[in-house]
Amino acid sequence: MRTLQKTHLYSEIHEQPGIIQNLASRTHEEINGLAKQIIKRGIKHVHIAARGTSDNAGRYANYLLGAHNKLVVSLATPSLFTIYNQPPDLSNALVLGISQSGKSPDIVSVVKEGKKQGALTAAITNVPDSDLGKTSDTVLELAAGQEISLAATKTYTAQLTLLAALSSALDQEQTNIQDLHALPQFIEKVFEIESAVANLAERYRTMEHCVVIGRGYNYASAFEFSLKLKELTYTIAEPYSSADFLHGPVALVERGFPVFVIAPDGKMVPEMISLVERVKNQQAEVLMISNHTELLAMADHKIEIPRGVPEWLSPIPAIIPAQLFAMYLAKSRGIDVDNPRGLNKVTKTW
Repeated sequence: MRTLQKTHLYSEIHEQPGIIQNLASRTHEEINGLAKQIIKRGIKHVHIAARGTSDNAGRYANYLLGAHNKLVVSLATPSLFTIYNQPPDLSNALVLGISQSGKSPDIVSVVKEGKKQGALTAAITNVPDSDLGKTSDTVLELAAGQEISLAATKTYTAQLTLLAALSSALDQEQTNIQDLHALPQFIEKVFEIESAVANLAERYRTMEHCVVIGRGYNYASAFEFSLKLKELTYTIAEPYSSADFLHGPVALVERGFPVFVIAPDGKMVPEMISLVERVKNQQAEVLMISNHTELLAMADHKIEIPRGVPEWLSPIPAIIPAQLFAMYLAKSRGIDVDNPRGLNKVTKTW
């Protein structure tokens, strides 16, 4: 087996600071143009078509564009377009396709239907001349370079960064624009804890199942961390919001049950403190990804991310240690991190 440093996954995870620096600091003519069109047409609804990791970027957009821009955001049900042939009314929406490759027919079909109905259409993709890119009125290019490893990492954080840039272009709130420009300095700091993350991953080498909890902006992070654990380490990892988890699944928790929590500083802290208290009373083993002092102190094991990141941007630095954790856990199990079983880089679904 190749050493980890020679894998595509390792390289792509470590490319993220430069990619995010480029996206956060540059002037985006396409994003500014799209924002002007949204405002000019009085669009209040964004309909997002995505799958897999890109779907988790859509979950982030659900909170971000709702909270910052007062937009109603929905995630598409592609089978309504491709199998039932009964698409909803999209005539006064932005129909946004998010896809690393831009090749999945179901995502393309949603955007095509939006265009047919007269909707404004856009794509966030790493391949501008893909079917998705060619179908859309506006293409927001990830500019992340070719992603070879089957597990998406750098394209995910690039998607989140572009969504943050679109939100900032829509509201023109100077504080948010400044926060976005300051983001890259925090991304670099995440890698200072890499050796600690690697050591912690070794502890979970025999783990077969766990739950991953997040809420608010980091609801998306729970789903993405869970996905990385599934596809890279073959762990049964179930994602939940803290609220949904208490509506039944909390019954899973017993002595030593792994509960992974992603809870950066922000408005959700009181909710997450309550959640941790509950599962600790049931003798769970809590692994915490946070920058909040009290939450970190409550955990059995902690991954401390940089302080000072605004909550709305926290899913970007918060997911990187989760990517590292999944990678090192896979390595400890002897898994080829670039080629998890049963996966293809481009998955075409209808």
